[in-house]
This record gives sequence, structure tokens and C-alpha cells, in this order.
Amino acid sequence: MADGNKSEKKSWLRRRAEDAFRSGLTRAYETVRVDPQRFLFQLRAAYGLPIVTFHGVYSVEMSRLDDVAESVLRSGMKLAAAEGAGFGLGGILTIVPDLGILSAITMRTIQKLSLIYGFELNTDDEIAELWIAAASAAGVDISRELLEKEVVNRFVPKVIQRIAARASAEVVEKWAGRLIPVASSAIGCVLNYYFVRAWGQRAMEHFRKKHLDARARLAAEQQSLSNSSGTLLS
Repeated sequence: MADGNKSEKKSWLRRRAEDAFRSGLTRAYETVRVDPQRFLFQLRAAYGLPIVTFHGVYSVEMSRLDDVAESVLRSGMKLAAAEGAGFGLGGILTIVPDLGILSAITMRTIQKLSLIYGFELNTDDEIAELWIAAASAAGVDISRELLEKEVVNRFVPKVIQRIAARASAEVVEKWAGRLIPVASSAIGCVLNYYFVRAWGQRAMEHFRKKHLDARARLAAEQQSLSNSSGTLLS
């Protein structure tokens, strides 16, 4: 009987966690997404990047972009840790609102990483790429065939559902310590910190690879134009 109650509680918690993640990710997509122009100003003012548009990041040294990305990721981790410590005081009673806010913090961090590496989210393809990166960060494989068959407004909710299902399974396995009131705050702080770090690092790797591919294409195009100009002049 005890095992049955434990399994029932775990199933209940997973359903609530999945709902919280889905709600938080949807809110991050629809209402609390990063303002690109404000973030561009922050990149110039706070990090000293010599850019006037996001396309300018392709002329910035990769090591410098990586340093900025790491700094932004650390900020997201610290914010998530503080939020986890605060909500953790409530133990299991506050785990659902905690997860909703955690998912929004995570998604905003991933959006910032996207912008740092030059993906502005202006087109449907760029928005889809953001969610493919988020899915990759969550360990969810999103087939390109699914994207090709769907418009973005239908594609994104499906991806959010898959991410929420995967994330909720991870939460149920690792957040059991939140049932202990005294230790709950410290546990919430640590788990939130490492949650954002793990997802952020995987997203960073995804965007960094895409950035390097785009940088290589730009270099090839410039070389081709240079060769064409040389041919015409001769």
C-alpha cells in the first residue's frame, strides 16, 4: 500500500510539474520573451561588444562571444538559484509555481544565447531554431520533418509539450528532496542552479555550432566575391 501511495504521489507530482513547465514555457514564448533591442544595448553597454546590429557578432572574436555567453548563462543560473531558494521554503506546496518561473528563466536565458550568437528570432525559421535548441537542451530530439510539415504557430506548442514532458520526468526524479521542509530551500537553490546550467550549456553548444557554420558560409561568400572582383579587374 505504501508503494502504491508513493507511486500515486509521484504520478500526481509529474502531472503538476508538466503543467507548470508547459505554462512557463508558453508564457516565455508569448509574453516575457527577451526584447532584442534592449538586449543589444546591454551587449554594447555592459559587455562592450562593438556591434550596432546582431549581424555584427560575426566579426567579433569567438572567444569574446563565448565569454559573454558564459556570463549571461551564469546570471541565469544565479537568478534561478535565488528563485529556487525563495520558493523552496514552501517545500512541496510551492514546487509548481517554482517550476513555472524556472522554465521561464531557462527559456529567457536560451533566447539571450540565441541573440549572442547572431540569431535574432525575426523569422519563422529563427523562431523554430530557438525551440529546436530548447528541445536539444532538454534532451528531446525534434525531427526536421515535423518542422517542415508544420507552421511555427502549430510547431511551437508541440515542442513545448515534448519539452514539458521530458523536464517533468527529470524533476520527479531529482526534486524529491523538496518534500523535506527544512532542507527544501537549499535543495531548491542547488537544483535550480544546475538545471539552468545543464540546459544553458547544451543550448550554448547548439547555437555556437550554428554560428560557426554561418560564419564559415559568410567567409566563403566573401572570398567568392573577392575572387570575382579580382577577375573583373584583371
